Amino acid sequence: MIKNPILPGFYPDPSICRVEDDFYLVTSSFSYFPGVPIFHSKDLEQWEQIGHVLDRPEQLPLTHEMISAGIFAPTIRYHDGTFYMITTNMSMGVVNFVVTAEDPAGPWSEMHIIQGADGIDPSLFWDDDGKCYYTGTTRFDDEAGSRQGIWCSEIDLATFELVGERRIIGTGAQRDAEAPEGPHLYKKDGYYYLMIAEGGTEHFHAVTISRSRSIFGEYENHQGNPILTHRHLGKGFPIWNVGHGDLVELENGDWYMVCLGSRLAEGQHKLLGRETFLVPVVWEDGWPVVSKGTGKVEWSYPSPGLPDWQPQTRAANDFRQPVVENFDNALGFEWNFLGTPRQDFAKVEDGCLRLTLLKNATVPWEFDNTDGSVFSRIATIGKTKENVSFVGRRQQHLGFEATVTVRFSPEESETAGIVILQNDANQLRLEIAKNQEDGPVVRCMQVVSHYDQEGIQHFSETQLGEVPADSLQSDFMLRVKGTGARYSFYAGRSAERLEPVAESVDGSFLGSETAGGFVGAYIGLFASGNGQTKEKYAAFETFSYEGFDQEGEQQR
Repeated sequence: MIKNPILPGFYPDPSICRVEDDFYLVTSSFSYFPGVPIFHSKDLEQWEQIGHVLDRPEQLPLTHEMISAGIFAPTIRYHDGTFYMITTNMSMGVVNFVVTAEDPAGPWSEMHIIQGADGIDPSLFWDDDGKCYYTGTTRFDDEAGSRQGIWCSEIDLATFELVGERRIIGTGAQRDAEAPEGPHLYKKDGYYYLMIAEGGTEHFHAVTISRSRSIFGEYENHQGNPILTHRHLGKGFPIWNVGHGDLVELENGDWYMVCLGSRLAEGQHKLLGRETFLVPVVWEDGWPVVSKGTGKVEWSYPSPGLPDWQPQTRAANDFRQPVVENFDNALGFEWNFLGTPRQDFAKVEDGCLRLTLLKNATVPWEFDNTDGSVFSRIATIGKTKENVSFVGRRQQHLGFEATVTVRFSPEESETAGIVILQNDANQLRLEIAKNQEDGPVVRCMQVVSHYDQEGIQHFSETQLGEVPADSLQSDFMLRVKGTGARYSFYAGRSAERLEPVAESVDGSFLGSETAGGFVGAYIGLFASGNGQTKEKYAAFETFSYEGFDQEGEQQR
């Protein structure tokens, strides 16, 4: 049975391709490194992460200051023995590029930057004659004024250069459609189909489609548009902002769509960000019908009936048992840095993760009282080689429990611990620190960002609770529990001796509808000198993550 979401947690903008009986799927990663996680499946039900497409610094120059910059909307395609991944790096100043590989698990090539390819959300399509075409978004002027649309051009993949004419081929199904983007071209029964996302990435997000007998159009909009949306279901529906789809055909002729959506917590809070869902598709009268009979993304669908298959490692969507990281080898694929790791601050050795105390904090205070929009910041981000000492993984359930053991003796201004991190500054931290009056403490800190009427972003930090932590020379256990939009924080010498630091904290400000941006919550381990880099580290041992539903039952 297909159980949605097939990739729980912050896995937005999914793209999929099939090679014989193997399926490969990639998603956006924004400012997290390595970038563009890639998954493999043979049954469309279990998904095993096999690596990251962008796993070397030279492929992925990022900085930590703005989490919602970086990699936007990758597309994965396969043609004539080669895999292609094309995407946008916003931290480079809106640069579109292609990388290639013979093996989807890597290694992938260096970047092939496509000169003259403006806009975001690029995709590739091969026609029957072997020619390849590039589609992306752009702003253009016509009799209707300045607006956004989808453009298409032939591309020479021997030189990675655009060739020939370039045309606008779509502007969305709705008149004056907001944010027509995420284009993909397909060919079926003599028609070229242009499928896009429109309506913005929030409540009015949708998938629409048009078709033409010629690749450059003119494209006829489907009268049944949008072919997928949840905007008509109201703001309390449990799966929100459905959109940004990609189609795949099975060997037997069946079709499916991957798309993004967000599960809601306590009203309209999207703490987990945008997740990946899978929906069956049938074709009627030359047009796709998505989730026939209901027209909406369901929590489950019957099995596609593909041969039985078991992944070589634990499936990325298997949470029948807790996930335990003992730090006895290299970090697993689920772990990421914030920004490209230019400094050598994280080491896995002797059964622990050692994080050096760098001067940067998890809060990018340099952006306090500045314009917080992505497009205003891209001129200033992407240049620093400094890091924040952070290693994190996605929060993947609305109910969860994360525990880690820390060995750390703080001096003045030094901190280390566990953080729930959302866009930019928005976070809840459980950290070991030194209180000038009381000595070592474990405290819970909250940072919230907000915008004023002029669009200037402001950060505010508040202490929510504190307990003493005498004699911190030995191991100390930190635990975070989440239930819906509420978080509770505990600390102690062992699991049997945990005491509350702050309970039932309102974490609704971590939802993307409040925090802004395009990411979801991360559970991170961090260490900071808060203004000074120190020749000192915090040691983290035995991290565990267990997912529950909101009623406290263990997840699948």
